Amino acid sequence: MENDYGAESIVALEGLEPVRKRPGMFIGSTGISGLHHLVYEVVDNSIDEALAGFCRNISVIIRKDGYVTVVDDGRGIPVEHHAQHKMSALTVALTKLHAGGKFDKKSYKVSGGLHGVGVSVVNALSDHLVAQVRRNGKIYEQEFKKGNPLSEVTIKGDSSETGTTVSFYPDFSIMEKNEFSFDTLSQRLRELAFLNKGIKIKITDERTGKEHEFQYQGGIKEFVTYLNKNKESINDVFYLEKQKDDVAVEIAFQYNDTYSDIIFSFVNNINTVEGGTHLVGFKSALTRTINQYAEKTNIAKGVKVSSDDVLEGLTAVVSVKVQEPQFEGQTKAKLGNSEVKGIVDAVFSAALSSYLEENPGPARKMIEKTINAAVAREAARKARELTRRKGALDSWSLPGKLADCSEKDPAKCELYLVEGDSAAGSSKQGRNRQYQAILPLRGKILNVEKARLNKIMANNEVATMIAALGAGIAEEFNISKLRYHKIIIMTDADVDGSHITTLLLTFFYRYMKQLIEAGHVYLALPPLYKIKKGKTEKYVYSDEEKNIFVSQIGEDGVSIQRYKGLGEMNPEQLWETTMDPRVRSLKKINIDDAVEADRIFTILMGDQVEPRRQFIETHAKDVDELDV
Repeated sequence: MENDYGAESIVALEGLEPVRKRPGMFIGSTGISGLHHLVYEVVDNSIDEALAGFCRNISVIIRKDGYVTVVDDGRGIPVEHHAQHKMSALTVALTKLHAGGKFDKKSYKVSGGLHGVGVSVVNALSDHLVAQVRRNGKIYEQEFKKGNPLSEVTIKGDSSETGTTVSFYPDFSIMEKNEFSFDTLSQRLRELAFLNKGIKIKITDERTGKEHEFQYQGGIKEFVTYLNKNKESINDVFYLEKQKDDVAVEIAFQYNDTYSDIIFSFVNNINTVEGGTHLVGFKSALTRTINQYAEKTNIAKGVKVSSDDVLEGLTAVVSVKVQEPQFEGQTKAKLGNSEVKGIVDAVFSAALSSYLEENPGPARKMIEKTINAAVAREAARKARELTRRKGALDSWSLPGKLADCSEKDPAKCELYLVEGDSAAGSSKQGRNRQYQAILPLRGKILNVEKARLNKIMANNEVATMIAALGAGIAEEFNISKLRYHKIIIMTDADVDGSHITTLLLTFFYRYMKQLIEAGHVYLALPPLYKIKKGKTEKYVYSDEEKNIFVSQIGEDGVSIQRYKGLGEMNPEQLWETTMDPRVRSLKKINIDDAVEADRIFTILMGDQVEPRRQFIETHAKDVDELDV
């Protein structure tokens, strides 16, 4: 590509005032996700330079003073005089909404950035921002406050390098929390490094000294290997990279011996969490091609596999680059371009057919895996039908041990999943019967990481839970039928309680993931101690809180009661500490990093022992209290 990135490439559409008035329209929210989105917008500019072939290194620094700095070695934002706006092109890019080279197709053929709003939105939502550009042998700099320039562009010195450095401090009169997460940012940067092979992306947290460096010459092929790290694989990683009709298609996949799938799809580096036409094309080609090969080689013996069957144990990454992506869906992260479906289907089915023909050994294992899935799916369907005939999955025939609430509006209803009979007894007596339902769990539910759906359906505790929630399971799951919008896991503060919590979260993550994505799953946080001195009583929820409280009131005459189990509390205590919405603490379960979540569930709950042993050894020092 010609290096013709100049002031005339910067096209501006409107000013910044709407951003400060309605920030949610531009970055999704003013909460934690929006805060991190500010960093992604700056990084996306650097990635656009990488996509155009001009940037190899990107560095993100979370500074102790609250600023975030992003450095790249691209061409540098143009600084020359902009004829239309009669100011520096750098000022235009930072003060005009929808201003940038991505609107001029000569500068960038494709670009990331979901909303295309760019660094100007970051500037608008920053209390202070400094942009430094290395270009034309010089170092240029301009400062801004709340989106407005504090100075003209000034020359600060000479440089033989090129690139852009942006440092910003968010405006916390608009943004809600000053909590940049190293792990959340790392997840996105790692993702970007996988999607743009060869680019080196470094993140440094000056607050803690943590540092990560990501560089993957194998791109998404390495991404699949990374995702399958702790699983037993069935075939070598399949990889395809092909361009057709201005759409670049990149696909990598590998089967493993687990029973769940993990598929990531991207458009211009944007994680399309709701999928779209590219994912539909991938799935239809995969199902059709596997069926054709199975029939041709007679491995299937008359069994026809469905799209659900071919997904069992599949790890895949589908990445497309589209010049004019059309996004739709609730989160604006679903690709709508109809032509992309046919392109992905055509190039993938042709490549997969060749792969199966050339690799008969792995091909047979893949086909056998999908056939076993089809047989198990049919068994699970029959189990569901049998259970349905008995009435257990119908909302009007709820399980007998469920103590339901009287409220019928799901948005106002809460379901407590409670460990053990004694805790269930206390919580049933202590609850508010109008909107709080109690479902006691006897013992530990099945570890669903090691079982297919037909075996899961045969487990009494799981079947009871499915019936109580009322929304079905797996491919039949329908969140609109959910009977409670708060599902609260309430277990003892000991090893067994933690294990039960992990088993339940594994079940929700693998078979009712939408529950977590929609924000319906919570953990109750019962107190660890009751501290009493004279007439003073206080419940505390951590050792730190206990130590602080004891040092206000003094240690003399203090009695400290440690609650190991919920059953040790009477109904009134359980209500006033753990169940009363006015005072209780709940921990909301989110999926900030789907890659890391999948890795941890696989390590903790999967078949392989060695990764679990390594995890325990690594984190043994983090254990505060150990029940022996």
